[in-house]
Amino acid sequence: MPAPGKHRRPKSVSLGRGIAAVTTGGAVLALPVLGATTASAAAAPSVAEKAVTSVSVTAQANSVTKAAPAKHSVVSGESLSKIARDYSVSGGWKKLYEGNRKVIGENPHLIHPGITLTVGAKAAAPSDAKAGKAGKSAPGADRAASAERADRSARAAAQAAPAAAAPTAYTNDLDGWIKESLAVMAQHGIPGTYEGIHRNIIRESSGNPNAINNWDSNAAKGTPSKGLLQVIDPTFRAYHVPGTSTDSYDPVANIVAACNYAADRYGSIDNVFGAY
Repeated sequence: MPAPGKHRRPKSVSLGRGIAAVTTGGAVLALPVLGATTASAAAAPSVAEKAVTSVSVTAQANSVTKAAPAKHSVVSGESLSKIARDYSVSGGWKKLYEGNRKVIGENPHLIHPGITLTVGAKAAAPSDAKAGKAGKSAPGADRAASAERADRSARAAAQAAPAAAAPTAYTNDLDGWIKESLAVMAQHGIPGTYEGIHRNIIRESSGNPNAINNWDSNAAKGTPSKGLLQVIDPTFRAYHVPGTSTDSYDPVANIVAACNYAADRYGSIDNVFGAY
């Protein structure tokens, strides 16, 4: 209960700005007091919030830099060196061959139209920080970097060109004819081995490309057997391989046509051990 003669209500504590009186040695100092009604700065983010923000930014950066490998379908007339130049492959045609060896096969200078090559990762988009720095680079520096890249590509092409352009030399004898025929057969998917071809040639013509049989039943019908593997003209025409000579006495054309026929009828020239 209030004391007699005192009718003032007790003063409530103000939540606004006030003045606090502090005595120091008898002197009164007036100091501002900050109450609950003043605006305060936002609280600093917690460690967990910082971690979440960091992970989010990192994920966004990773999503920008990831890119799928480029796929290239080979067309007629293309070579690994040309494709490597077109895509600016680091390491040139050799690097491109390493990544596609299973698709191309053992000969990097022989690629078939229609096969699909994996060229490598496309260039990733730069992050904001890198983009900012790149934007401040001098035009001269960009031109110098571009010239350096072009020079590297030209050097890689110059190194690859001689290897791709150099044709294989074959001797003009039975050994050379068989080896050249095997190379043509490999391009057209015709089976056969050196031993199988050589064995049948020795039996049929003794290695004479101009041999002709004028006495058997085929000769009696007007279609004598000719050449290294003794092929009659109708069979030669039916199994002639494009790109080889149309002369049935030509050693390579004769071998390849005969092997093509043997593959169709016996599975391979290697399976032939007598008259066929």
